Amino acid sequence: MDARTAFSDSNDVSGGSTTSTCCAVGVNLTMPPPRRIPPGIMAINRLSEDLESIFFDNPPPAEFDFFADARLTVESGREVPVHRCILSARSAFFKNLFMSRERNAKLDLNEMMKEWQVGYDSLMAVLGFIYSGRIRVSPKNVCVCMDDQCSHLACRPAISFMVEVLYASFVFQINELVSECQRDLLNVLDKATADDVLIVLSVAQICSTECGSLLERSIEIVVKSDLDIITLDKALPQLLVEQIRKMRTKLGFASPEINHFPDKHIKRIHRALESDDVELVRMLLKEEHTDLDDAYALHYAVAYCDSKTTMELLDLAIADVNHRNPRGHTILHVAAMRKDPKIIVSLLIKGARPSDLTLDGRKAVQIAKRLTRPIDYYKNSNDGKATPKDRLCIEILEQAERRDPLLGEASVSLAMAGDDLRRKLLYLENRVALAKLLFPMEAKVAMDIAQVDETSEFKFIDRNCSKRTAVDLNEAPFRIQEEHLCRLKALSKAVELGKRFFPRCSLVLNKIVDREDYPVIADTGNEECPLKRKRRMEIQEDFSKAFTEDKEEFDRILNLPSSSSSSVGKMKERKW
Repeated sequence: MDARTAFSDSNDVSGGSTTSTCCAVGVNLTMPPPRRIPPGIMAINRLSEDLESIFFDNPPPAEFDFFADARLTVESGREVPVHRCILSARSAFFKNLFMSRERNAKLDLNEMMKEWQVGYDSLMAVLGFIYSGRIRVSPKNVCVCMDDQCSHLACRPAISFMVEVLYASFVFQINELVSECQRDLLNVLDKATADDVLIVLSVAQICSTECGSLLERSIEIVVKSDLDIITLDKALPQLLVEQIRKMRTKLGFASPEINHFPDKHIKRIHRALESDDVELVRMLLKEEHTDLDDAYALHYAVAYCDSKTTMELLDLAIADVNHRNPRGHTILHVAAMRKDPKIIVSLLIKGARPSDLTLDGRKAVQIAKRLTRPIDYYKNSNDGKATPKDRLCIEILEQAERRDPLLGEASVSLAMAGDDLRRKLLYLENRVALAKLLFPMEAKVAMDIAQVDETSEFKFIDRNCSKRTAVDLNEAPFRIQEEHLCRLKALSKAVELGKRFFPRCSLVLNKIVDREDYPVIADTGNEECPLKRKRRMEIQEDFSKAFTEDKEEFDRILNLPSSSSSSVGKMKERKW
């Protein structure tokens, strides 16, 4: 069935009076002819389909873009052409908005929706309903997560999409869609995690005038949950936090550790972390009123503070990196929720265990997968493009569980350098520079943790390698200095981090730098050299092939057959 008609009560139109016969225990049963739909209803259905095609035909008809007289700007400047007369007729919000705007006006979605961020796909779902009156099937690439074991009924992508549609329809004053969203969220709320229910509660509170039932049910679930008071205070208005605290106390659902704010000493440590002042934290610890573990300082820093602050706190080496908070989450679990690859790698280096389970049986990698959509995982997975942060976090945690980093030297070229520090430094500079070009996100994570940027780049001119400065190592004796040793140590650490956490990237780099003709390829001069062009084309083909394989895998995931028993197939049975 066409996705546009999958959930319409009267869209399956049959103009004939044919009968069908089936065999059951040797008895022929003649099916009654389908009820003929009145011509007026058929005309309305056709009108709905035509209007819906403006947004969901692929590619959309060019004339609709030409006739559009307004544009909505979303996500990084992406524009959606719309028609003022249709939006004004269907929405009092747009009617009042367009009365004060000129034709062909550009409207920033963030200015209209200041309390919650709405993505492109959610906006298109709402606009599709405004134009056609139909509720479409959920887009698979934005409403499922990367966990194969998930039902995808109430994972973060599914909840986020429904919540965004709810908020957008509330702002646009599309009451029918608000009611439908509320019903769908109520149906899956009991299956969602406490953190996802908190998201629903945040938006239900904003839309409280139209979402009373959803607000009441969300509060009830949160009251009975293990969400601590700091988490609630960061996500909800103060009045709502106090209401939840009082309900917990009255019903006896929460322990004092979860339902009460930390004492003043712990609060001072948290405030110091928010100010990125690790030195003040060190001074507060000397007062001996508490320690980092009792204050859950690493949990707090990972969840709410700058990554640099977290790394500085880790470097103090006075906290247990596998310490659990009252909810049973380790620091790595919290890092997986934040989806910051630099923090995840830093914790793993310090000894965080990727195999530790939450109280409901999830590992850090499963947490990260449940938060990640396929469309985000595979985004920009082309050669030379930054790997998506979501994908990088998952790959790091998967690699940490496999525990099979590349052994031995980083490559044959480095092994051949032996004890020649100049050759090692020369090799590492070229390798890291190549990594920055081909794998910018992975290189940044490794370089930041190794603090490469805090050392001075080793510059040179070598007849066989690319130009870097005005010192010819073949004419002047090379003397290793302290700054060279610091640079060598930092680059070596970055390469080792790459071997451990990004073996896929390391293998590609090995393949390039170990080529006999690599100095020719790397040379920035003589760009017309046929050999250089040929070798670079071969490397380009390797990357294009890898990208094609990634794209095919992405398409395979998104096009699983509806008869499949996989959880992705189940998404076709739900409206959102």
